[in-house]
Amino acid sequence: MTEVLASGDFQSKVLEAENTVLVDFFALWCGPCSRIAPVVDELSAELAGKVDVYKVDIDKSPDVARKYGVMSVPTFMVFKGGEITNQMLGGYPKEKILELLD
Repeated sequence: MTEVLASGDFQSKVLEAENTVLVDFFALWCGPCSRIAPVVDELSAELAGKVDVYKVDIDKSPDVARKYGVMSVPTFMVFKGGEITNQMLGGYPKEKILELLD
């Protein structure tokens, strides 16, 4: 299962990470988020050691969601060196999410 980050962990786990980081901003009440969750878990397992994959619950960490302008969920963001390098709104197939990492 993909680790859900609390606001206090975002800095060290995402912004200061040496690896590329894929973050799934989600909410428990979001239907598309629930449908895409198994795909995010698969990516987390498949990319282990190469790309760090985390989830951020926008209801439990609204400060992080606000800071990055997350207005709808699911929202995927890729971070490299603490900067956003790519992002996508919506629940897409695994292949489309992987394209974000290229």
